[in-house]
Amino acid sequence: MARTGKAYLEALRNRPPNLWYKGQRVEDPTTHPVFRGITHTLARLYDLQHDPKYRDQLTYQENGARYPMSLLPARSKEDLARRSQAYKLWADTHLGMMGRSPDYLNAVLMAYEQSADFFGPYAENVRRYVQYVREEDLCTTHCLTNPQVNRAKSTLEQPDPYIPLGVVRETSEGIVVRGARMLSTLPTADELLVFPSTLLKEGPGADKYAVAFAIPTHTPGLYFISREGLAQEGSPYDYPLSSQLEEMDCLTVFDDVLVPWERVFIYKDLARCNSAYAETGALMHMAHQVVVLKTAKTEAFLGLVALLAETIGAEVYPHVQEKIAEVIVYLEAMRGFWARAEMEAQPNAYGLVCPSRAALDGARNLYPRLYPRIHEIVQQIAASGLITLPSEADLASPVGPYLEKFLQSATLPAKERVQLFRLAWDMTLSGFGARQVLYERFFFGDPVRMYQTLYSVYDKEPYKERIRAFLGWQPQPEPALVAD
Repeated sequence: MARTGKAYLEALRNRPPNLWYKGQRVEDPTTHPVFRGITHTLARLYDLQHDPKYRDQLTYQENGARYPMSLLPARSKEDLARRSQAYKLWADTHLGMMGRSPDYLNAVLMAYEQSADFFGPYAENVRRYVQYVREEDLCTTHCLTNPQVNRAKSTLEQPDPYIPLGVVRETSEGIVVRGARMLSTLPTADELLVFPSTLLKEGPGADKYAVAFAIPTHTPGLYFISREGLAQEGSPYDYPLSSQLEEMDCLTVFDDVLVPWERVFIYKDLARCNSAYAETGALMHMAHQVVVLKTAKTEAFLGLVALLAETIGAEVYPHVQEKIAEVIVYLEAMRGFWARAEMEAQPNAYGLVCPSRAALDGARNLYPRLYPRIHEIVQQIAASGLITLPSEADLASPVGPYLEKFLQSATLPAKERVQLFRLAWDMTLSGFGARQVLYERFFFGDPVRMYQTLYSVYDKEPYKERIRAFLGWQPQPEPALVAD
């Protein structure tokens, strides 16, 4: 059932992940200076589910209980619309800057549950697990790719066969796995989902890498080793995003971790691993949440650049208006992808209604190219205002009157003007902002490979045929068979 923020924080304190930061174990993420911001942000998201103003948007009712809308089975286009409105409400609260809010992987789990027959002998494991996540309203994260030891070599050619995550042995209790995965964003989740993310190639011993499962983040032998934090010591005034939304990214190490049989979803089945996302509809539902998230993020940037220009009196200049209009075009493009994805939704082989893959593929291939340009527009409009940024403490100090005089703007006093520009800095130029650019570039994978995949799956034949017909080409007859 829909959980509260208090329940999330208590679970994290009682069963913390084996999380390491700068050589030390993080005993309580809810109070740690790097992790407390994101954990309390998550708690606020959970609490919104119980706010009478938002409850009906964020949850659905079944048998007298309320569950998160992101786990509502998508059996109609109306269900898709209800799901996306819930995505949007959460995304608006964090300006679209949180990539691993719980609704992201809930979209995948819902698709897996509704298409559970795809998993063959492990179908009931999938159904039971998703029902468990639904009943407890758990927060999940996942780990994606193998470590970048030697990208010129295949998984089977690495210096150690257990650099990539693989199965070591079977026991009566389950499978034992060893190796590592990148990246676990949001290690402060309750559960870790380990799904196939790249194409597995056939070869002797390759089946040991063909696994999918879920385990608690506090499982023995599981380590989350964090990068350096982007959250700075200071107030939300000084660091409006990084102080609250540092999700953290980790190398995830599996040191002979036991995965119980009831938590196994795919085992030694390369074909199922390679087709799981597409065949179950998980790919489309995950991308559906992402398109809504990126729409919210683009709206936030539009509001930012328009307010920046207004604040310093630059909105009267044609070149500034052109740049803001460019962001408007990007926003309307994302809204168009979102609307078409729902309008052209179709059921898959298992009866799950899936948003249009063509529309979603367009969005997820275009946005990584738009996002760096949006950052550039912010910098071009704000200019040196992104550099002259005193702190909240400066404004309250003896030099505060100087700042009040020299950092006022056309429409705002100094304190509000500095606060706005500090937000622009945190969105684009801080460590947090720079990480967002890298994140958007590779969110769904290597952009070149993404384009290659789009080329291979997109049906180009109707458009080729239109050109042939316009040119008056006659269909070529089939070659006659010649008898021996």
